[in-house]
Amino acid sequence: MSYSLYDKNGGKVARKLLILQLLTFVLLSAAFGLKSLSWSTSALMGGLAAWLPNALFMLYAWRQQAQTTVSGRVAWSFAIGEALKVVVTITLLVIALGLFKAAFAPLGVAYLSVLITQIVAPAVINRS
Repeated sequence: MSYSLYDKNGGKVARKLLILQLLTFVLLSAAFGLKSLSWSTSALMGGLAAWLPNALFMLYAWRQQAQTTVSGRVAWSFAIGEALKVVVTITLLVIALGLFKAAFAPLGVAYLSVLITQIVAPAVINRS
């Protein structure tokens, strides 16, 4: 990612990104609600599977940023945060598909939409 999510205002860009991602999957869930309640719920679960790990990672990063870090610890804390993010994502997707029997199409569309927002939004936010 070529744009920094951290700025001198204490992560204002990261907060905007999380809000945009939240709006993305909530609106998609509402749109899928026109088809059926199960599609709406599936889209909500797919969006949460992408958004919640990002929110947890940002909280983890902000907590680590507050501490004084040794140069080598920054890389390790980032790697640990990313590993936790992957584990939480896989766990949420398994729960959605296995336990709740979510419909794959709306779940996948909402999940991918949040990921695309994560890639595109920082460039748009930093431009303004």
